[in-house]
Amino acid sequence: MKTLYFIFLTLLGCSDSTLVKHTVEEKYIYPSYYDVYVEDSGIIIEDTEDEEQFPVWIDSFRQPSEFNGVDILWVIDPSGSMNNEKQYIIAGIEAMILALPNVNWRLVIISTDRNNSSQSMDFPLMQGDSVADAIAMYNSAVGGAMEAGFDSIYEYIEYNQMAKGWMREDAALLTVFVSDEEEQSSMYLPTVSDFIDWYSGLRDNVFVSSIVNLSPVESLCNNQALHTGDRYIDAAKHFNGQVIDICSTDWSAGVSDAAAQIIPHEYLDLSFKPVDATMISVFVDNQPFHWWHYSQSHNRVYFDVIPGEGALVEIAYNYDPNN
Repeated sequence: MKTLYFIFLTLLGCSDSTLVKHTVEEKYIYPSYYDVYVEDSGIIIEDTEDEEQFPVWIDSFRQPSEFNGVDILWVIDPSGSMNNEKQYIIAGIEAMILALPNVNWRLVIISTDRNNSSQSMDFPLMQGDSVADAIAMYNSAVGGAMEAGFDSIYEYIEYNQMAKGWMREDAALLTVFVSDEEEQSSMYLPTVSDFIDWYSGLRDNVFVSSIVNLSPVESLCNNQALHTGDRYIDAAKHFNGQVIDICSTDWSAGVSDAAAQIIPHEYLDLSFKPVDATMISVFVDNQPFHWWHYSQSHNRVYFDVIPGEGALVEIAYNYDPNN
């Protein structure tokens, strides 16, 4: 088994204000017969020539900061092709409500049509509201024809007077985009970068997940690349959120994971099985962290001491890509 030497350096070009908005980061380091410097993680991997080489995977996350509840926006495509998805949308919202921790959450549904979202007057769902309340809000809110989620959420947050009344600047913000078409904004936020820049500045803790058509290679039903929600996917990945195949008949697991982003991590499920569990290394804010244990049956690292808010946690291990 090769020996790993992890040397954590200062991250270049990344400010705390940027990192705090990322919940889960995954970095892939390819095997090499030479020392490999990975700039974005600050890790040096030293390989030996006479032993079998296994790639290294690093699972990481930044511990959420404390906040006064969470504001949630479901931004839903109102086009006719989405009619068949209504039952899954409602089930997904129910799954999120059930998965949310005991925090002061508020949830509103809006359309991807900015003309519709700008006029929305729905009061948010809160703890104690029912699935019937969610259905009533869906029927009231999801109208229009435009499939421009970025422009719609911008219009809602910046100009809608009801939004200004219920949304809280000191709360976390979680947005879930739902569409079976590509994002088509052209007015306020015509590029993914425009959306990221604007959305990042709204709160200290912001999260995005997307329920969209995956590429034809990955999707359960999408056979046309032009229907893939690439822009929504890119936005979710930037904020390390969940990307869920809209063709799936059960969104509950992914939606629950999206809700879990706002909860301080007491453990982390690893992406792969470590080749050698004794070689797992855990670092918190670039320093070795020893208060953890590994569960082989769950393939999970538990934190005996929970890392503090804002801490960057990185877990590195070898894995076999053939298993």
